[in-house]
Order: sequence, then structure tokens, then C-alpha cells
Amino acid sequence: MKIYCIGQYQFIPRQIMRKCAYGEIFDHKTRQISYVRRMGNGFYPRFHVYIDTTDNGFVVNLHLDQKKASYTGSHAHNAEYDGPRVEQEAKRIEMTIAQYKIG
Repeated sequence: MKIYCIGQYQFIPRQIMRKCAYGEIFDHKTRQISYVRRMGNGFYPRFHVYIDTTDNGFVVNLHLDQKKASYTGSHAHNAEYDGPRVEQEAKRIEMTIAQYKIG
């Protein structure tokens, strides 16, 4: 699920994701930074976010990781890109981000 954040904000996306209770992770294989928020004590399930910057803001790309890839060498995993839990989390993120919009 994509959340489009148009305009200027008091903080950079990295800081905003921290304010949304997401931790930053760095994938050494892909060299990508992303953000996760665990749903419980275990590593999975977890909400997973990638940020794309645009000329007029940024896009939060949200999905729910259900579990790690089930076989060696695979990057594929069980993920939900929509549904009630993802929609609820998207609303929570949108409300938090809105607090930091300028103007």
C-alpha cells in the first residue's frame, strides 16, 4: 500500500518514520534502507516500509511481512500489501505524518 506525502515537512522521512515507531534496517545484499515495526515479541510478523523520495515529497510503501523467506537463496516472502491490518497501519502512519506537515 502506498501513502503519498505531498509537500514540505518539519523532518526528513527517516526521522518521520522513527516518530511512527519504525526502526531502520539496512540490507547489506541490496544496499537498501527500509523501516520495520514489529507486531509482537518475535521478528515476524512485522510491518515493513520502503521510502521513495519525489520532487514534491515522498512515498511510503507499506506491506506486512508474515514470515521470512521459506527456502535458501530466496528473497520472496509472505507479504500482505492490503487488507484490514495494512489499512489500519496506513491510517496510523498518515495521522502521524500529518502532524509534521508544514502549512
